[in-house]
Amino acid sequence: MLSSRVLSSCLLALGLGLVHGSSANGYGSNHAPRNATKYVIMDNDWSANGFIPYLIALDAGWEVLGLTSNTADSWQHQVALHALATLELGNLTPCIPVIPGSTWPLINTPERFQAWEAVHGKLPWEGAFAPYNATAEAAGNDPTSGSDPYRVVKEAFVEGFPSNASIATLNRGRSASAFMIEMVHRYPGQVSIYSGGSLTNVALAVRSDDKFASLAKELIIMGGYIDSNLVQATGSVLQADLSSDINLMIDPEAAKIAFTAAFPKITFAGNVANQVMSTQAFLDEIHEIKNKYSDIVHEYYGTEFPFWDETAAAIMVDQSIVTNSSSFYVDVDISYGSPSYGNIHAESITKTTSIHIISSWLKNEGNCNTKYKSSHHLITHPIIIDHLIPSSCMVI
Repeated sequence: MLSSRVLSSCLLALGLGLVHGSSANGYGSNHAPRNATKYVIMDNDWSANGFIPYLIALDAGWEVLGLTSNTADSWQHQVALHALATLELGNLTPCIPVIPGSTWPLINTPERFQAWEAVHGKLPWEGAFAPYNATAEAAGNDPTSGSDPYRVVKEAFVEGFPSNASIATLNRGRSASAFMIEMVHRYPGQVSIYSGGSLTNVALAVRSDDKFASLAKELIIMGGYIDSNLVQATGSVLQADLSSDINLMIDPEAAKIAFTAAFPKITFAGNVANQVMSTQAFLDEIHEIKNKYSDIVHEYYGTEFPFWDETAAAIMVDQSIVTNSSSFYVDVDISYGSPSYGNIHAESITKTTSIHIISSWLKNEGNCNTKYKSSHHLITHPIIIDHLIPSSCMVI
């Protein structure tokens, strides 16, 4: 398991990286010259404590072109507001735009999802498609199901609710899929697409532009569990939860489109992301340095689940932490009547890379003074900042 001492000592060093200016004001420019900058669009079901993945990218010197929102753990509009709110914690709103994605999956709906569960069994975690629960929402849970997917549960914003000025930036008339297409045409072969939620926006981009996938640099996915059905059937509720591919199951058809598209490289962090668990000792050490981000992580991250999205982001910025992987062809089961609807199988559609193990540095004590000598540094060493110079979007 994790060495929390090494992990948190790596996380809490402030100002070891640089936050680069983003393309927040760069809409509409034509083809840009190729350069050494690493670009990423981060598509996720953002939450109150879900900011670590984009901080990992910033700390590694990547330019985050934008955060896009999708429906997975909660509805798209709610998670877009979470993205804005967490950016405001570090005065990053002027630097990184938030572009709303599709609210609805290609085909799936809460009713359809719950009908499938009635036949094949209820999932431990149902994300946005869990039955509507007014009591849970009043207690601070993000919204699920219900008649209005655009409703906002302000009680869930423990990080603070975004300002009206920030919210107004969501009304640009630009969709997440259109933004992705524009960016890969502007920076051909240079833009990584990071997907930490459902793949609806990615699939829409693939279907909207024949060149989108081939012009992207790669697709990195948090999800794609292989051979997990035995654990789901015989393990504990927690084990079944850790092995449930909710990001794919929210929109199986979108996952199939994304996995069979012509991306030069597709990497999914599925089973491997369950290796890296949080502990209370780790959270306590994070909070030895007090700021807005560490306050949120310490108070609300918890110790029940792994660092799923953070692991995928760490693999994206430094593939050297991967010590075992396989490349093979996969398909996604989109047969609604199948018990494995929304799960992947190693078959013969598109070649992808599945990460099995990341560096044993995760489990051993190490010297975090050497940059990137520990994957703890990558997974939990974002720039924890209280303020940023808006004019240059840079912090030393």
